[in-house]
Amino acid sequence: MTRNDPMALAQSLGDTALLSSTFFGPVQWYQKLHRHARCVVESCDSFVKQTYRNRCVIATANGPQALTVPVERPDGDSRAAMRDIRVSDHGNWRHVHWHALMSAYGDSPFFDYYADDLRPFFERRWTFLLDYNMAATLKMCELLDITPHIETSDSYVDTPVEGFVDYREAIRPKHPLPDESFTPPVYYQVHALRRGFQPNMSVLDLLFNEGPEGIFYL
Repeated sequence: MTRNDPMALAQSLGDTALLSSTFFGPVQWYQKLHRHARCVVESCDSFVKQTYRNRCVIATANGPQALTVPVERPDGDSRAAMRDIRVSDHGNWRHVHWHALMSAYGDSPFFDYYADDLRPFFERRWTFLLDYNMAATLKMCELLDITPHIETSDSYVDTPVEGFVDYREAIRPKHPLPDESFTPPVYYQVHALRRGFQPNMSVLDLLFNEGPEGIFYL
């Protein structure tokens, strides 16, 4: 068994969640990290626009707002694999993202507490989106105090073998598949009095509003 062989992992360990990569993914995605024995992040699927691969959704005073990382495909290849997608420096998106977070969560209970941990993700430059997403994922797991076993695939998992639970199509902002194992938890949100509770936002929303208590909602 190689370290990144998803089929071998599933057969030997069982209870393995198969996930698409996400950029500060939604609460639903982190629930899978917390509840499954192992998680395999698909790195060889084709990059799809308007998914959580390069966007997160935050809860603002005006409703949900998507923050999107601009990307570049190698040689403009529309079928490029996720692992080959590069982060673009087009525009001033890092600055825009960080100021959007400050505007949305500056009055939340834990924004100031975690700001120094997360600001580097909106200052440093990563070459590949997958590396960026994985670094952000590991940091969020550290801050939420969850300790999942995460692997990235080294080949595309076409038909998951026994032991996999495939969430790649279930967790997406548009036209998700049913996920009977997930009910969006209701927790404190800084804008709830004005907007009502906004479910399944980015895990950043959970962290800034609930802090160390966030783990109890996963």
